[in-house]
Amino acid sequence: MCVTIKVENLSKKYVISHAKIEQYRTIRDIIPQKIAQWKKRLNNTFAEEQAYEEFFALSDIEFKIKTGERVGIIGHNGAGKSTLLKILSRITEPTSGKIQIHGRISSLLEVGTGFNQELTGRENIFLNGAILGMSKRDINQKFDEIVSFAEIEKFLDTPVKRYSSGMYMRLAFSVAAHLNSDILIIDEVLAVGDIQFQNKCLGKMESLNQSGRTVLFVTHNMNAMTSLCNRGIVLNKGRMFFDGSVHDARNIYLDISKERIFSIENNSGRGGSGDAKITNIEAIIQENNQINITIKIHIEKKLQHRTDMQIAFGIDAEDGTRVATLLSSWVDFKPKVINEEINAHCTINNPALTPGRYLISASIIFQGETLDSVKHCATFSILSNTTSFHIERLPDWGYMDLNFEFNNTQPLLHGKSNEN
Repeated sequence: MCVTIKVENLSKKYVISHAKIEQYRTIRDIIPQKIAQWKKRLNNTFAEEQAYEEFFALSDIEFKIKTGERVGIIGHNGAGKSTLLKILSRITEPTSGKIQIHGRISSLLEVGTGFNQELTGRENIFLNGAILGMSKRDINQKFDEIVSFAEIEKFLDTPVKRYSSGMYMRLAFSVAAHLNSDILIIDEVLAVGDIQFQNKCLGKMESLNQSGRTVLFVTHNMNAMTSLCNRGIVLNKGRMFFDGSVHDARNIYLDISKERIFSIENNSGRGGSGDAKITNIEAIIQENNQINITIKIHIEKKLQHRTDMQIAFGIDAEDGTRVATLLSSWVDFKPKVINEEINAHCTINNPALTPGRYLISASIIFQGETLDSVKHCATFSILSNTTSFHIERLPDWGYMDLNFEFNNTQPLLHGKSNEN
């Protein structure tokens, strides 16, 4: 089998400036500063105020991909996945290293890449086909199929700058999947569409796999990767961490995830206006098969008399997939503020979760505005299911552990029901 993509010692360096942003100044401010700088120069003590830092998004990446391989590229945010795909798609240049690509590449990266915003959907289809080296006749043969799959018939002659992100993504995926490229590169953009179209895209990718096209697929959806790909590459902090079977790649990615519990004090996923501060979160599994999540929140004085704030918990699997969201307003709970603090707890009764480790994120919300949010700052583990049969079930079988039963039914007569 021929090698389609060969990457050798690939690195990408960015230079980050730490220059101080100067406030508005008058001539009265500037003149004394310039005199002081001149004196420093005379004394050979003048130093540049502007500092720079080198950051390697990728370091010494090497791999080969053969024709027809379906490779899932996984890693946490900042691992270098999107940078790698941009280099392979020739959107950005590497700092060092070599890349050899044999065949035409069709890329679907972040929404907004690859189309001319001023052109219509129809014109962009022909433009993308021409870029891939296809003739107008070849594009016409695929045209109806592209439009039908994208479900944008009514907006075909509208400039794509007026498309919603979902419409844009549907057309972009359809063009990338249907035009005659040898290599299909897809970043985590399927999350833009609704679940029905995501499933439609995954079905199309399965048919592309069967046709022998080489596919590079970046995703956080472990189930999609294991079903679509026959090889997995794990990136971690810009370096190649693993390259091998897709199931081993998945397990290694989950092992890395176990280390990614952020403290509340130093939470890289923190956000919000700052009018409130989440100070403590704990999750405890009770003996009566309940999960109690407690939260402590400091509230600014201007909000201490409000009773319409909302608390939200997000429950994620280890791979980052959202399993459930718990919003206080859904159960008509109004948190009370006592001495500028909220102390509340949420009880999950008989959680229908398969065995595994789960991560908790939390937010406090007021009138649609997030006051504070923290990501993956607490965890709990389900060691076994709680059904009466006590059957060991694997996480690969899905997140929900449903209570179900089978019953025998009367046989059908000659394949037909026996109704009159």
